[in-house]
Amino acid sequence: MTVQPINTSRIQSAIAYASSKTGIDFDYLLGQAKLESGLNAGARASTSSASGLYQFIEQSWLAVVKKHGAEHGLGWAADSIGQTSNGHLTVGDAGTRQAILAMRNDPATASLMAAEYASDNKDALEATTGRAANGTDLYMAHFLGLGGAKKFLSTMASDATATGASLFPAAARANRNVFFNRDGSARSLGDIYNRFAAKLGNAAADGMGATTPVSYAAQALDMDGSTVITGNGESAEAALAWASTTAGRFSGKPTQTAVNLMRPTPDTARLAYMMLASMGA
Repeated sequence: MTVQPINTSRIQSAIAYASSKTGIDFDYLLGQAKLESGLNAGARASTSSASGLYQFIEQSWLAVVKKHGAEHGLGWAADSIGQTSNGHLTVGDAGTRQAILAMRNDPATASLMAAEYASDNKDALEATTGRAANGTDLYMAHFLGLGGAKKFLSTMASDATATGASLFPAAARANRNVFFNRDGSARSLGDIYNRFAAKLGNAAADGMGATTPVSYAAQALDMDGSTVITGNGESAEAALAWASTTAGRFSGKPTQTAVNLMRPTPDTARLAYMMLASMGA
């Protein structure tokens, strides 16, 4: 069997686009994808229905597509998803259901839905904690569910030394490596939180590799010899020169600063255009 290589450039571009559309931090989305699937859009879990770049289980995927699909040109999918009296999400036509679930393996769609899901959780967590939610907060919501994350963060704020296993016994049984040290002692809420923060940061840095905003722009501008116009009338060469000058201001600065290039501002919008042109966005 031939193993297809992972197209990290396409995946990172998809994540950048989702970040620019929703305002959810690129670094977080990249780190989450790295942790969940190793940036493999075709990844499938052996123990659940989880699939794709962000390992959405079927019900979670149907829920986010139902809520946000129409905003991203997926009205046909959102309209096809119904709900039973007990809250179970269904799709009447088997073929349509298969098509909707298959979109979990499309990097562009999966990234957009993951960003929308994170955005919903961000609003809810900020209302609960009274502070801005960071990437680790969002990952706690992904890991424990929104209700679990609220409980985790609220308890940690008052007593970070409390053990996670005592607060989430079922989750601890299913994820011993998260809740317990190698010697069997239970990790505190603070320890669990800090370990997730470190893993997210390391995953995002590993996922970025040597790719820079300038190299993204170069990839986007190298489209079978075609010329890409940025909107101000420049040729591809002039646009790339501008991108090099703009991105050069961030040379040698931390990853988080470089990531900020992908957030929507007048200048970064032009960089984003070049970065995303190869996606046909």
